Amino acid sequence: MPTDPASRYERTEIPSETREERITTFGELLHSYTTDEAMLEGQRCLQCAMPYCVQGCPITQDCREYNLLVGLGRFDEAAKVVLRENPLAMALCKTCYHYCEQACIMEERGVPIAIRHLKRAAMEFGQSNRLYVPSQPLHQRVAVVGAGPAGLMAAWELCLRGYAVTIYEEEAYIGGQAATIPKYHMDGNELEIDVARFRNFDCTFVMERRLGRDFTLRGLLDSGYRAVYLALGNSTYRGLGVPGEGLAGVVPALEMLRDVNEGPPVALGKQIVVIGGGDVAMDAIRSARRLAPGASVTVVYYRTREKMAASDEELSGAIEEGVRFRFELATLRVVGTSRVEGLAVRRVTSGPPSPSGRPTLVAVPGSDETIPCDTVILGIGERADLTGLPPELDLFTGGRGWPQGKHPDTMTGIDGVFASGGKSVVHAMAAGTRSAEGIDAYLRRKDGLPPIPRPDPFGEGIPPTLPSGYGGATWEP
Repeated sequence: MPTDPASRYERTEIPSETREERITTFGELLHSYTTDEAMLEGQRCLQCAMPYCVQGCPITQDCREYNLLVGLGRFDEAAKVVLRENPLAMALCKTCYHYCEQACIMEERGVPIAIRHLKRAAMEFGQSNRLYVPSQPLHQRVAVVGAGPAGLMAAWELCLRGYAVTIYEEEAYIGGQAATIPKYHMDGNELEIDVARFRNFDCTFVMERRLGRDFTLRGLLDSGYRAVYLALGNSTYRGLGVPGEGLAGVVPALEMLRDVNEGPPVALGKQIVVIGGGDVAMDAIRSARRLAPGASVTVVYYRTREKMAASDEELSGAIEEGVRFRFELATLRVVGTSRVEGLAVRRVTSGPPSPSGRPTLVAVPGSDETIPCDTVILGIGERADLTGLPPELDLFTGGRGWPQGKHPDTMTGIDGVFASGGKSVVHAMAAGTRSAEGIDAYLRRKDGLPPIPRPDPFGEGIPPTLPSGYGGATWEP
């Protein structure tokens, strides 16, 4: 335990690359704690009776428990605690936006506990290759469409209860939008390592099969699946809707990030502008910084810095890496003949609120300008591709783009078909849990039975319980 009370409020420094090193490579930015460093940081945790950290976690991971075990050097037990509630822990310990840390009470007087990095220590130093144990087979089949975080989490929840699950994925790899996360965050095969723990499940992956092209919802239901979960995510980009958007040199951010990780090679110019203020835009501009050494890189966003959706960690990282930010600029058109030559913009400022309560934007007279550039990357948001889906699903997409069922259990307008999604990896996982619970309740109700709570993932018969003092997380898709 730290002997100096003041040291409780100082985070054990996380080893990281310098700015000069990081912008020349896609190697990981943050490195592991040593075991001693992890134990020192774990000992900072106050083990709060009211765990705001757990309430901040979309999947209600009880981080207090593994913080304590890491602090004691009991890494095997810590890994087991992590995996008990989090089947994608190897990926999350590097990519999660650590909502738990944002809720940590230590921030009131110092720096929050490095919870995400303690999870990483548990996974790297503890026995993290445990296999999950399914319940007795229920002899009921469920189809999951989409092998992203929501689909994988739903499959885990259902397989633990004894369902047989088939996951259909249109790409040749798992991960969904998580597969676009730059390698400076997650540089290996973390998702494959996580899914390897599913080995004992009755879970089948069918790759490179697209809903609406290779199979249909009605075909799935008619072939014996008692329920279908649509975990489609946001796989396509939103367009600007301005002249010049089709010019050579205009690049959708998601496509670029996917190509960086999966190929083909990505070629960019020397004057790069990214439009957008979310995490995808930050991933795109930081990747561009590495792909085009010596190039100028600029972010254009139509609101103020305070309104940006990007996490503070991503925003700070981009600034440290030399990215320039231009705020309160609305895009008018992409300038050029056959190829991008510039981006025409107009300064805007906040006006009176709209009927929805959100501030409107008012153009500043005489503020038009053209930013010279040869590459424009579109990071203005994503949406789901609903091509070929029947309208009777009656899906709700809202402003965030992913499709959801309109019922509380996420069921759609078609009986037995569910849909949900989330704004980040861990929120998508929470959505997968919610839909899996809805599917289980629906199927059990049809058979005149109560829902099955999630059993112990390791087959030890220990029922899952919420931590003492837990007040309940707020559902946020």
